[in-house]
Amino acid sequence: MKVIMENLSKKLSEVQAASKILALLSTQEKNDAIKQMADSLWEQKGVILQENQKDIDNAKTAGMQPAMLDRLTLDDCRWKMVVEDLLKVILLPDPVGAVIENFTLPNGLEVSRQRVPLGVLAVIYEARPNVTVDVVGLAIKSGNGVVLRGGKETLQTNKAIIKVIEEALVNTPVPPRAIFFIDDPDRDLLMQLMKRYDLIDMLIPRGGAGLHQFCKENSMIPVITGGIGICHLFVDESADLGKASDVIRNAKIQRPTVCNALDTVLVHKSIARKFIPALVDKLKGDGVVFYADTEAYGMLDKMTGVHEAVEGDFDKEWLSLSLGIKIVSGLEEAVQHIQIHSTGHSDGILSEDKCNIDQFVKQVDSAAVYVNASTRFTDGSALGMGAEIAISTQKLHARGPMALVELTTYKWVIRGDYHTRK
Repeated sequence: MKVIMENLSKKLSEVQAASKILALLSTQEKNDAIKQMADSLWEQKGVILQENQKDIDNAKTAGMQPAMLDRLTLDDCRWKMVVEDLLKVILLPDPVGAVIENFTLPNGLEVSRQRVPLGVLAVIYEARPNVTVDVVGLAIKSGNGVVLRGGKETLQTNKAIIKVIEEALVNTPVPPRAIFFIDDPDRDLLMQLMKRYDLIDMLIPRGGAGLHQFCKENSMIPVITGGIGICHLFVDESADLGKASDVIRNAKIQRPTVCNALDTVLVHKSIARKFIPALVDKLKGDGVVFYADTEAYGMLDKMTGVHEAVEGDFDKEWLSLSLGIKIVSGLEEAVQHIQIHSTGHSDGILSEDKCNIDQFVKQVDSAAVYVNASTRFTDGSALGMGAEIAISTQKLHARGPMALVELTTYKWVIRGDYHTRK
């Protein structure tokens, strides 16, 4: 183990040194490197998908849950989207060096605050090989070195992706050693990694609640957590019910295994009897299974695929074609339910009442608050940020999709004319 730990220190030191080179590169140099990466990843699609199939076969043998298996799986369409998201990063403004504010003091000192890279990022993630590409692209554009530790279930895919990326960067100004992929699943190694606050500036876990809690409890590095979404939509009595049901359907079935998929629908009692049976009838054809509170269940007990909700059902991130339904007396009860059960990821209101909309937006303190839109847009690409590194549900430093700007910090630059303080 000592040899492994010494090697870890050496590798992390190399990443830190390389990050200082990366921080000095021009926007054009970084964009050219990302373009080279994207071209190579597309050219080597066959190899990467072949390795992904090995991971899929192993995962099926191990009995992986369907939601996790879906996240692991790549195909031509998904790989095209991964590469396209990487190319979008090239088009985004480079945050490094951007001046946030500047002013001149009465004594003549010129003060400015400008964006700089964080330094070295460490990302720990499970079962999502697209994260490898997203993170590397964003790290390069934002001038950060990066340490990647994917799950053992996607090891072959990640190794293939990293090999392509490293080879693509050889003839670019970006030092390949700025990217370090840990291919050893040893948990002790992970514990050592989380103690290296001297070499790593920020830790981002992407996975289930267990991984997030583990990192928060054990890391000596600042941790940004998020990505766990118990998401709600409240159907107000003023809502256009036809359009509302379309939004709910999209939020639930468009991709049910991801963190911004809808988990619970809250329905105003005055429209419940008209709206809920019609909604269930509409969604059951998509294979949706429903967990309704006692009052709603009473309206639906003869319909197939409907269960009476039990304790804990409204605290579940379903990650499947399951949907909670609850009748509320009005806006206040809807907000109260969200405040108790939401993870602060993505919550929204479907309404035509401006006063209710304004109140909902003010009272619901989630990273993303929606008005008459599907929760599925809480995504870096969908919100025009290109790829994303995570969805933060914290309140410090970054909230919601974390893209380029969120991977920078700032420093103060003070210019004088040989000023001294009296």
